[in-house]
Amino acid sequence: MTDLAVHEHVGLPVFERLGPHASRAEQVAHLAEAARQIRIQDLKLVHHARAGHIGGDFSAIDILTTLYGAVLDISPDRVADPERDRFILSKGHVAGALYTTLAAFGFLPVAELATFLQPLSALNGHPNRTKVAGVEANTGPLGHGLPVAVGHALSAKLDASPRRTYVLVGDGELQEGSNWEAMMAASQHRLDRLTVIVDRNRLQQGATVKETNDLDPLHDKATAFGFAVAEVDGHDHGALLDVLAQVPVQPGRPTFVIAHTHKGHPISFMSDNVAWHHKVPGEAEYHQALTELEDKP
Repeated sequence: MTDLAVHEHVGLPVFERLGPHASRAEQVAHLAEAARQIRIQDLKLVHHARAGHIGGDFSAIDILTTLYGAVLDISPDRVADPERDRFILSKGHVAGALYTTLAAFGFLPVAELATFLQPLSALNGHPNRTKVAGVEANTGPLGHGLPVAVGHALSAKLDASPRRTYVLVGDGELQEGSNWEAMMAASQHRLDRLTVIVDRNRLQQGATVKETNDLDPLHDKATAFGFAVAEVDGHDHGALLDVLAQVPVQPGRPTFVIAHTHKGHPISFMSDNVAWHHKVPGEAEYHQALTELEDKP
């Protein structure tokens, strides 16, 4: 690994959580800056590795930042605490976004990001719980994470534990039937400490979700499966915080959060562009994206 490669990946600040006396405005500003820095680092990650899923990374980063920066009851020194909250990234192909978020909040050494997708690196293209602290489940094959999350939530209920389980799924991923079987089980067992978050960017590999296998009316379908449903702007940290921190939304029912996002957000040439599902920015694109992120207030 070259010194330049390492240098590219040591600029990410590590963010502490704000204390309980921070105002909502302070909390939102803190999360927004963390998300901006995470995007800058993720852009460098993908550019250097010449691989990754930057469009999906960028649609999910605000959700991940809000969870790790303000919602999840977990810290770098409590990754093995039985009473920690659980987070499962079901859309495991956006592992780059998870790794950069974990590094930004102290779970992973920032310098290790330089090894992303390198031979023998722990930072694979899909997260591995035996290799990376803070990863709760090996994910990648779509439709697996939500069933695993239901298992975690059921275990917490059997333990009479207040710990919560959050799982992030892609909207295209919901075309997998295993998710709906898992949702039936979650409703049957009244797992109200379970929160399913849908990264609703309306795009999947090669096409829109609607063109491939339309999910609408998603709100009504989730309600029919026994979930309390909330819809939110998935790039609004305040709105995300308001919903994700208030689990259960309805006692006795698992929560289903439809987070409306944009693939590639907020980069002008990436946003809502299906080509960026699995594409690496060239030199000009890289520098333009970096400029757009660094120019944000």
